[in-house]
This record gives sequence, C-alpha cells and structure tokens, in this order.
Amino acid sequence: MKSNQILTAMLVATTAAFAPIAATAEEAHVAPVKEFISANVEAWLTDPVVVGAIKEQNAKTSGLSQADVDKLDQDWRAQATAADKPFVNEVLARELSKFLMEKKEGSEGMITEMFVMDAKGLNVGQSDVTSDYWQGDEAKWQNTYGAGPGVVFVDGVEEDESTQALQSQASVTISDPESGEPIGAITVGINLDML
Repeated sequence: MKSNQILTAMLVATTAAFAPIAATAEEAHVAPVKEFISANVEAWLTDPVVVGAIKEQNAKTSGLSQADVDKLDQDWRAQATAADKPFVNEVLARELSKFLMEKKEGSEGMITEMFVMDAKGLNVGQSDVTSDYWQGDEAKWQNTYGAGPGVVFVDGVEEDESTQALQSQASVTISDPESGEPIGAITVGINLDML
C-alpha cells in the first residue's frame, strides 16, 4: 500500500513539474503573434475607414434582436458557398473590405485573412469570405469587444487545410479614438510559419 502511495506521489510531482513546460510550448506562438499585431496592425485600427464603417454599421444593427441576427447569419451561411451570393458580395464590395484586402496583400503572406466585427459581432468588412456572418457567439468577439478596450486575444494553433501552413487568429478590440469606448473588434489570421 505504501509503495502505491509513493508511486502516486511521484507521478503527481512529475506531472506538476512538466505541466508548465507543456503550457509554455503550447502557447509559444502567443508572444510573437502579439508582437506582430502591435507592430503591424494596431496602428491602422483607428483609420477613419475602419472606425467609420463600424460606427455606421453599429447604428444600423443596434436594434436587431437575436432572431434578426440569427436570420442574417443563416442567410450568409447559405450564400457563402453558393453561386449567387448578393449579401456576401455586398459586404466584400465595401470600402472596409477593400482596405482589409490591401492590408492582407501588403503583408506578403503573413496575414491569411482579416475581418472586422461590429458591437453585435456581425461582420462589417473582410478580406475573404467567412463561413459565418455572426461571430458574437465565439471567443474572438467575446474575449475582445466583450472584454473592453485594449484587449488582444490569441487563439490556438491550427493547420490551414488548403496551404498546410500553421496559423493562429489574433483578435483585437477596436475602440472609438475620440471616446475610447469599444465599438467592435478585428480578427487577423497569422501564418505562424512566417513568424
């Protein structure tokens, strides 16, 4: 009986000793991703194209019920892979989407995708078609806009099926430069193989 207790204590101690190493290895991408966002993205989050588009959409979507949001999301999902996609095409044609496409192209492959969300978590503009229109039920919106100004949330590492590159999404609260109040958020896909 005593040897079982000693063995259990040794296993617990060994597991506890290696847990910080595993956590550190798992989160090794977080610091470089945050550095990239700070150096390459945050400066243009106060651009009038970004702020103006979010404020304009917030004025339009502020009175939407959850049922309205769900309907918009369902419409988007149905159109995202369809041949006829007027809703998706309208969002992709916006000035903000064009701005994001230019920023993505200028990153020379470092940025894999970008989309800006409003105060409800609905897409305002994007560089690429997203699978859904409403992000309000996801950590990328809840852990940024929902957490307040100045927040950067870095998600886990994923492998992009089409490119086989490792990537992570970093999301940032976007605040009104005049009031400092959060008005939306942005999610930026980062190619970790290029960091």
